[in-house]
Amino acid sequence: MSEQMNPGLPKEWIEQLRPLLGPTLPDFLRSYDAPPARGLRVRRGFQPPTESEERVPWAENAFYLSFSSTLGAHPLHEAGAYYLQEPSAMAAAAALHPRPGDRVLDLCAAPGGKSTQLAAYLQGEGLIVCNEPVLSRAQILSRNIERLGVPNAIVVSMLPEQLSGRWPGLFDKILVDAPCSGEGMFRRHPETRQEWNPASPAGCAQRQSHILRHAAMMLRPGGMLAYSTCTFNTVENEGVIEGFLREHPSFSLVPFSLPGLPSSGGTLRLWPHQIRGEGHFVALLRKDEGEASLPPRKKKSSDAPILTPPGKVEAAAAAAFLQEHCALPLSPNALFAGKIIQVPDIPPLQGVKVLRMGLQLGEMKGKVFVPDHALALYCPSRCSIPLSEEEARRYQSGQTLPVPDTLRGFCTPTLAGLALGWAKASDGQLKNHYPKGLRRF
Repeated sequence: MSEQMNPGLPKEWIEQLRPLLGPTLPDFLRSYDAPPARGLRVRRGFQPPTESEERVPWAENAFYLSFSSTLGAHPLHEAGAYYLQEPSAMAAAAALHPRPGDRVLDLCAAPGGKSTQLAAYLQGEGLIVCNEPVLSRAQILSRNIERLGVPNAIVVSMLPEQLSGRWPGLFDKILVDAPCSGEGMFRRHPETRQEWNPASPAGCAQRQSHILRHAAMMLRPGGMLAYSTCTFNTVENEGVIEGFLREHPSFSLVPFSLPGLPSSGGTLRLWPHQIRGEGHFVALLRKDEGEASLPPRKKKSSDAPILTPPGKVEAAAAAAFLQEHCALPLSPNALFAGKIIQVPDIPPLQGVKVLRMGLQLGEMKGKVFVPDHALALYCPSRCSIPLSEEEARRYQSGQTLPVPDTLRGFCTPTLAGLALGWAKASDGQLKNHYPKGLRRF
């Protein structure tokens, strides 16, 4: 196949890939005539949608979707039943594979696909810190952490160099899904082909190396670090890793294997003509046990705690509501930005811009405790009201629904057994507490 059969692909880019692909280059180019791969990961304990196809073999609870699927517009998507994610993008978190109880850092986390995948491995135990330096993207990240019902996450918005001095040797597992030239997304997002230029990889590699240096400082001795990009070139992939290993002799590549993917000696490149997925690169590294961690940043007198304990009245009101309405044991143990929260085991956060902290339980309005949307999406309610799909759409648009006159107080409307949010029954009506900023139908 000649390059003329794919006129939308940059010719210089194709020539740069020729040494990597050799005789398989025509097969690679032919793959761009096919639609991009689509997939989703289903929330643990929830059944996959009927229109999902076969499993994505290298990721847990992951399935392929048809190119024409509209599951992103379904009410269950907003309830956190699943996360739409490109199948190849699931490989990095699968290679890192944290265990319950680990401390995990996703350093370049927005929009949250890999963060929520890492959180699923933790099963609510341990800690995941999700960082995104761009505030607008960090807000989207925070929303997805809430939507997927993650109770043990902290969402922050900082540059890597602003975190490394605060958190030396703190994390067991770190994921660096580095900003890149995006060559692996040329099929999924054809518009990005026009943005590529031959100088892009070198510029990206400088930034990627900078991020990796600061990630290395935050990894504990014996910890694991996964580096990933959605690009093909060696400059941003093997080149960055080789340069990092020269600078950091205490790190070494770790061979890994994932079902359905080629065996890896420590690095793995995914090609769209070889697997059902887009372009991706993953490297897995381990830090030697013997390396000493850096001392933590000294606390400044200007640092102020961002958490305070709830007052007696607040704690009592929250505890009473949780005991009456929630089917899981929860502890209202802190206040953050006016919210009563259940906070995980947190790192030092003085001077860190924090958007989300642990599980937001609710807030006091006068003397009344009002539950937070995040609580409904995480914890099964003792009072739930099953809805049809049409009723769920009406609820998520902010409408009031009819209920029996005998029903009183807070409850959670559900669809297929999954809570959609909070509502309050009174006088035969279900008064809507779905957040106004999320209403869409």
